[in-house]
Amino acid sequence: MHRRSFIALAASALAFLGAGARAAPAKMTVYKDPNCGCCHEWSKAMAAAGFSVDARDTDDLAAVKARLGVPADLEGCHTAVVEEYYIEGHVPLDAVQRLLRERPPVRGLAVPGMPPGSLGMGNDPQASYDVYAIPSGAGEPYVFLEVRPRKG
Repeated sequence: MHRRSFIALAASALAFLGAGARAAPAKMTVYKDPNCGCCHEWSKAMAAAGFSVDARDTDDLAAVKARLGVPADLEGCHTAVVEEYYIEGHVPLDAVQRLLRERPPVRGLAVPGMPPGSLGMGNDPQASYDVYAIPSGAGEPYVFLEVRPRKG
């Protein structure tokens, strides 16, 4: 009888510890220009969503992007790293959450340029832009998420 109680207690403890590990915030390192306000706003939004954000100011974002293999035509304003993925530019929160939930075989997500109304670039319900996934290995980037105007 004691053995069953011990096994039940051990299973409960493992379940509790497992739940705690999943509840821990994902760590995100954001490489950004020290003078860029939109990068700061994007980082704040990620922190507000529960990510543990380490914002690192750098004067050489090109080196960070090159090291991670961000395609030049998909470069954005700042570059973040969360787990094994990079997040390039003003990627919306729902795309980052979907990436971490689904875990597709990609190197990262990218929003090229600085689309008006994207996360960190103001709150515009008429914003329209695409979020691209950059595959691991061979293959061309593809649209991971379309951001389109909200119907009111």
